[in-house]
Amino acid sequence: MNFIQTRGVDENRPQTVTFSQAILSPIASFGGLYVPQMLPELGEEFLQKHLNSSYKELASDMLSCFEIDIDAKVIEEALSLYDKFDDASNPVPVVKVKENLYISELYHGPTRAFKDMALQPFGVVLSSIAQRLNENYLILAATSGDTGPAALETFKNRANVKVACLYPDGGTSDVQRLQMVTEDAPNLKVIGINGVFDDAQNALKRLLASQSFKEALQKKDTKLSAANSVNFGRIIFQIIYHIHSYLELVRQNAITMGEQVYLNVPSGNFGNALGGYYAWKMGVPVEKIIISSNENNVLTRLIRNGKYDLRNCEVVGTTSPAMDILKSSNVERVLFDLFGEVRTKELMQNLEENNFYELTADELAKLRECFDADYCSGEEGKKYIKETFQKYHYLMDPHTATCMKSYETCSNPEIKTIAYSTAEWTKFSPVIANALTGEVDTKDIEALESISKVANLEIPQMIKELFSKPIAQTTVIEKENIEDEILKFL
Repeated sequence: MNFIQTRGVDENRPQTVTFSQAILSPIASFGGLYVPQMLPELGEEFLQKHLNSSYKELASDMLSCFEIDIDAKVIEEALSLYDKFDDASNPVPVVKVKENLYISELYHGPTRAFKDMALQPFGVVLSSIAQRLNENYLILAATSGDTGPAALETFKNRANVKVACLYPDGGTSDVQRLQMVTEDAPNLKVIGINGVFDDAQNALKRLLASQSFKEALQKKDTKLSAANSVNFGRIIFQIIYHIHSYLELVRQNAITMGEQVYLNVPSGNFGNALGGYYAWKMGVPVEKIIISSNENNVLTRLIRNGKYDLRNCEVVGTTSPAMDILKSSNVERVLFDLFGEVRTKELMQNLEENNFYELTADELAKLRECFDADYCSGEEGKKYIKETFQKYHYLMDPHTATCMKSYETCSNPEIKTIAYSTAEWTKFSPVIANALTGEVDTKDIEALESISKVANLEIPQMIKELFSKPIAQTTVIEKENIEDEILKFL
């Protein structure tokens, strides 16, 4: 399968590229992104075939449907990393919380967040391509808290790869920050910036498109790629768990094969939601995809009124910081799928130049056939955390809690909903401790112990160890100095 570009093709690029080319150089013509030329059609026969398959068997077969140019042995090695999750036989448990609401737990990997689902295998694939080509790559990652730890974990000590990870200093939880700054592999560089996630992501996109930066890297015998979800190498692995979650509901006799469900996704950069959208287009029976946001609710406004408006808009710090994002990169891929390359280029250029675009009435109607949305404040989220724990004995993090409100406001209660839990409770313990006990200004380690006692849950060893590990990464800089700092690292 070949890949095409969301904003059309400039005179310097081929009309189509392979999967390997798309993930090694993920920014396309005019600043656009790569998407599959066509999506494979799975249909009910594929779903029936995998009703009793393992997660790895399902993943392997779905990837083969894309006919990507990656050796089967590399795919096998990449998928074997799911064996290191909490339960090798079921790396993504789907748990019934209450009537017609099921939560797909995507956080059972090494960094306790959903980014492991894609980045664990992605690291193997990208490193293997670099070795096959005998090339060295710098992987850029911008993180609001979860991509960074997962990218560092998967790429550490891998051949032919170095990683520069950008995060907003003070904009992540303590556990997320410690997961990054305690990494000491020589091929990793963690850079805190005085700014917000959008500053980090904008810097990443600028560097990926910068010819002068690429020339500077070339002098160091290095090429450039990215670990963010602008890279389709991430997205392809995120489609899988949506298919798996649907099959889990069939296996649990919650639905019959072919019955439609809602997918309710807490959304920041929109990669998780995009994976669900592609799964739907490929044949998973979906009623609608519900987008759950926090106070940075640009996606709610887009889906409700067709306006992506960042004028006079600043990121608000919230209790769900991984979603403190204004420019959601993967919306572009949905725009392309619905409206084509010419309109997508026009809309994205308007956003970049004017911080604004508006869909026509017909375009909005088309978008709303697929999506609905609501947002949840931090205080509302904490009430949902407490209520769900007290009534249903289920503990969730603040990002997952945003789904509870949109479950109530956007879905037909007669139709089953799969909500996606993107992080374990350990990643945001002060917020959860405050929700459960009312305690305030608690440090992460104290909050972890408090929750452990109240909820009768063990703190995972990998989280406990963070608080005694030495700090290996101490760089915090102004955003204007990012390029110089990366080149100094190299």
